[in-house]
Amino acid sequence: MFTGIIEEIGKVLKFERHENDAVLTVECKKNLDGIKIGDSIAVNGVCQTVVSFDNNSFTVEVSKQTLAVTNFSSLEIGQFVNLERALTPTSRLGGHIVQGHVDKTAKLLKIEKLDEFYNMYFETDNTKLLVLKGSVAINGISLTVADVNETCFKIAVIPHTFQNTAIKYLKIGDKVNVETDILGRYIEKLVSPNHNKSNITMEFLAENGFV
Repeated sequence: MFTGIIEEIGKVLKFERHENDAVLTVECKKNLDGIKIGDSIAVNGVCQTVVSFDNNSFTVEVSKQTLAVTNFSSLEIGQFVNLERALTPTSRLGGHIVQGHVDKTAKLLKIEKLDEFYNMYFETDNTKLLVLKGSVAINGISLTVADVNETCFKIAVIPHTFQNTAIKYLKIGDKVNVETDILGRYIEKLVSPNHNKSNITMEFLAENGFV
């Protein structure tokens, strides 16, 4: 579990795409402090497991499902990414509850600069789990929805967040990872007329290594 408060900006050192998965190596400093094999680190808001590390980087193995749902498939060498280590029992929850389980991607449509503040507009397939003044994680950053309609939403970014995360490197047309508020997802499932129906099939289990 994470808070959406970014600890560090990392840089992609290696991204090796295979037929059904990928291996990602990220250069960083702070997130290596006390690191162990098996630790969870959110990379652009995607919860990943550390499989190896050295003095200046860590490596994770990216599943086929993650490549399909997130913007990882478009990662490039030298690209900057947001990093956050998993929440500890003594940490302050400064943002909101972020699982690192990305729902979808969205496309950056527009950036407005207002003095030192920024408004950023994103387009996605639907926004039913986004509400005005509710929380959303964009590339792992805990942010507040400033406006929303059926297919677009706006976030207001304070100067500190803009300067201390990789959001400052986004360009018009870039895809970002979107994780909606977990509370909203539970409520949506409970009120849905099909909330007892499961989409899990034997093909899904086999594809993800469960059978």
